[in-house]
Formats: sequence, structure tokens, C-alpha cells
Amino acid sequence: MRRVALKPIVFLLILSMVVSCGVYNFTGGDVGTAKTFTISYFQNYASQSPGSTFDPGLDREYTLSLQDLILNQTSLDLVSSNGDLLYEGEIVEYRVSPMSATAEQRAAQNRLTIGVNVRFFNKTKEDAEFERRFSFFYDYPASSQLASVRDEAHQVIFERINQDIFSASLADW
Repeated sequence: MRRVALKPIVFLLILSMVVSCGVYNFTGGDVGTAKTFTISYFQNYASQSPGSTFDPGLDREYTLSLQDLILNQTSLDLVSSNGDLLYEGEIVEYRVSPMSATAEQRAAQNRLTIGVNVRFFNKTKEDAEFERRFSFFYDYPASSQLASVRDEAHQVIFERINQDIFSASLADW
């Protein structure tokens, strides 16, 4: 009975798997031929929406979070202007509203909702351009002040909104 050398076979199997998976991107992003992106500063116009309030620093915090997500999930380079991909928009909602009541007719839970209007332009693929509104929320106990949950709430909301923007602009499903 002949012995077959397993090392070359195992090596070839591993090599074929690595090569075949080489074009797969775990983020699902398809940047096409784009090399750079620009994210214009997202102005905070939330106070112009009835029922919304103004949160100082939210505009900078949000803009940086979107830049970080695109940098971390793509191979694109961030440039200050004239990127192949351009994201611009404004924060249009920042609202805290009661969600559920107790027997004493008091709020048991509050909801922070943030809404962002986004315009996306793609110099390499113009039919991918859009203008859309994205929003998400964070529920927290009414016994807590927004200031005590603010950082966590913003992180959760930004992550969801940014993933939705990423999917709409770069995930070619």
C-alpha cells in the first residue's frame, strides 16, 4: 500500500482557500475604484426641528465617528477635499421623549433619538449617489439623567446610523 504525502495536499488546500477568499471583504464594503473619501463637517441643525434640542459638540463628535468607521472598514484614505467619495449632511434631530409610563402617570423610560440627513456623492460611480435621512434611538430609564447615559447613548446611536450609511453607500447588496 502506497502512502500519500499529506503535507503537500494540506498545503494546496490551505493555499486554495486563502487565494479564493482573497477578494472577500468582511465588512461587505465595495469601494470600487475609489481611493479617497471626504466627510464634510456635519452641522447641527437639530434645534430647528420642533421638539428637538441642541447638544453642543454633537456635530464634531458625529463627524469624527463617521470618519473613523469609513477609515476602519475600508482601505480608503481620508482627504480634506475632493475625495472620490463625499459624505455631507446635517444633524436634523436630537430629541428626548417619554416612551412608557408608570401607574402614577410618570415616564418609566425615555428615548433619545438622533436623526441625520446625508448626501452621498461617488465620483467613480454616479448612479450610487443618494440623499437620505438616517436615524436611530437609545432607550434609558427615566430615573436617569441624559447626561449620565449620554456617552453610551451616542456611541450606540452613532454606530447604528453609521453602519446604515456605510451599507447604503458602499455595500453593493
